[in-house]
Amino acid sequence: MALDTANTISVRTMNMIQALNSALDVSLAHDPDTLIFGEDVGYFGGVFRVTDKLQEKYGLTRCFDTPISEGGIIATAIGMGAYGLRPVVEIQFADYILPAYDQLVSEAARLRYRSNGQFWAPITVRSPYGGGIFGGQTHSQSPEAIFAHITGLKTVIPSNPYDAKGLLIAAIECDDPVIFLEPKRLYNGPFEGRPDAQVKTWAGHPMAEVPEGRYTVPLGKAATVREGNDVTVLAYGTMVHVALSAIEETGIDAELIDLRSIVPLDIDAIVASVKKTGRCLIVHEASKYAGFGGELSALVQERCFYHLKSAVRRVGGWDTPYPHAFEWDYFPGPSRIVPALRACLED
Repeated sequence: MALDTANTISVRTMNMIQALNSALDVSLAHDPDTLIFGEDVGYFGGVFRVTDKLQEKYGLTRCFDTPISEGGIIATAIGMGAYGLRPVVEIQFADYILPAYDQLVSEAARLRYRSNGQFWAPITVRSPYGGGIFGGQTHSQSPEAIFAHITGLKTVIPSNPYDAKGLLIAAIECDDPVIFLEPKRLYNGPFEGRPDAQVKTWAGHPMAEVPEGRYTVPLGKAATVREGNDVTVLAYGTMVHVALSAIEETGIDAELIDLRSIVPLDIDAIVASVKKTGRCLIVHEASKYAGFGGELSALVQERCFYHLKSAVRRVGGWDTPYPHAFEWDYFPGPSRIVPALRACLED
């Protein structure tokens, strides 16, 4: 963690919405070239209230609403970035980012390369993503793999309030375009993947103690959530908490790695853990086929082959549209992670 030692930093309990709002507030105050725009982010404060009161505090030119045009939002941000501004834009749900995909791939990701370093696109694209809130097929998808495939884009996925704030500030200050995916199921509290269990808030969670001032969490640095010796579990976003719950249910001495970002990827942390445990389970909410877990599996196989005691396993969403009525059959909960953990040890 990098702290701004020029300011005295107090700490308070925040949920993820408050932590992200604080990150945006700090960034707007820190750099006059930073600005925020998107659908309903201004007066309304965002559909999840992440940008609440920022327009009131910084004015209409620093935080403003846009038409419903994802391609236009990203195109405008790229132009602003090329001219020296540092835009932070919101795509209201990650499901709706596809109309802007060509702008992100053909323009933002390649601008520095195409101009031989004369221009770049220091833009941050925030978007709520993932399921667990009965959003149906158009408000629940996890599209991280399609961005990880594109050279020139960074893809960041926090799992808790502390990381969310530090990673978002680091993303905003990065000179490359960053896709910042916010697991909306974690906005108000950690989720263990059991829909019938009592709802939890972030109150009392150690990662909800968030400095109020400016600090950064480096992009591309994984965190060890739980140390263990029997099997390595790789996860990010909501699945960090679901995997931890499954590990506790089994009593298996598993090591849980929160990747935090998938591009850049902390391959050194992954390799060190798998070489220690000799086994690996990968968990993500996105559809399993061609999901980012496939890339993780290949990397582990290539770099840890002689240390592996069993096959690398993956747990992901089903290869179907995200269902509304059968959300908890699709969602990779402990009921699917627990057998996979045990199978890793039985080989």
